[in-house]
Amino acid sequence: MISDRVKQIGMSPTLRISALAGELKRQGQDVLDFSAGQPDFPTPEGVKRAGVRAIENNHTRYTANNGMQELREAIVARIRRDHDLHYDPDQVLVSPGAKASLYFACMTLIEPGDEVIVPSPYWVTYPEQVRLAGGTPVFVPCRGEDGFRLDPSRLAAAITSRTKALILNDPSNPTGASYSEEQLRPLAEICDRHGLWIVSDEIYSRLLYDGRRFVSIATLGDSIRERTVMINGLSKAWSMTGWRVGWTAAAQPVIDGMGKLQSHSTSSVTTISQFASVEALNHCDEEIARRVEAFQQRRDRIVARLRRIGGVCCTVPEGAFYVLPDCSGLLKRMDGVANGVELAELLLERARVAVVPGEAFGAANHLRLSYAVSLEGIDEGMDRIERVLEQG
Repeated sequence: MISDRVKQIGMSPTLRISALAGELKRQGQDVLDFSAGQPDFPTPEGVKRAGVRAIENNHTRYTANNGMQELREAIVARIRRDHDLHYDPDQVLVSPGAKASLYFACMTLIEPGDEVIVPSPYWVTYPEQVRLAGGTPVFVPCRGEDGFRLDPSRLAAAITSRTKALILNDPSNPTGASYSEEQLRPLAEICDRHGLWIVSDEIYSRLLYDGRRFVSIATLGDSIRERTVMINGLSKAWSMTGWRVGWTAAAQPVIDGMGKLQSHSTSSVTTISQFASVEALNHCDEEIARRVEAFQQRRDRIVARLRRIGGVCCTVPEGAFYVLPDCSGLLKRMDGVANGVELAELLLERARVAVVPGEAFGAANHLRLSYAVSLEGIDEGMDRIERVLEQG
């Protein structure tokens, strides 16, 4: 009755954990949610007002499938300011969220039997979208001691005659790893030498800490840019997850192919959201900078608290708003808790703290915690976790 295509994929583990935490809250339980993949800050006021104006001015009809001209012009202007890359508005496709952008990219680039390199740990959706497109995800481990960054020698070793693309998430969900230009260049050279596409998921690019500057791999030469599918959106840095606005900038044949898929599936993004997005791209830099400062304070707090727990090893994230502690040492001294899945279940059941097991991201015996939580919430959550772990 159900297609094999759907049977081969699972429900998003992160959404499942969030739904379970939400259900406990609705039952009156005091649950602290560290599983969320969205900021706790509100959408900026000016952006909300722009959305309201769009409704009041009756901008509620379809737009062009690829997005409003004004929005696509704002996107290429933003790319030019941030990366000194010049795209034509026709080389941009606006989609209902970066997840949709990624899906359309996979469906456009991947043929049945193609291999796609996915650095691990990875965002849970990458391998599923590759499989839906008929491809095979090839996982390349990235070690915590290397900052969870992809090692060029491991990338080269994973390439075969069937390799079609690399999915690069910078900064990374779930690790927070990011790359400097010097770290990106050998990866770009390998991809260029083998003629690989690079699907560059840059959704967290505005959320970098300690004065780091984001470098898009698309900036590392004309040939790399031509084979890079640059994906971004407003969900994370602008706190607009529910507005569902993402975009792709890429070579014209890729955009044309993705646009055909979108025209027969989702069609254009909500018109109200598009008007609000123009405001977001043009006027929110100072507010985002303040939020980055707040996220950095939260990162520092949660890393310090995690490192107080015996048997937990925690790499400092460089961006995004997640931390992925290795709990292998902790698990060795716990009775009846064998892996990250069971540890996450224990913490939800006994501490009423929702976290996501690292197994969902290809990281056994790890946990992913979001620090899109207030400092007070971080302290309360970590207090609860420590109390449960002390009880054994």
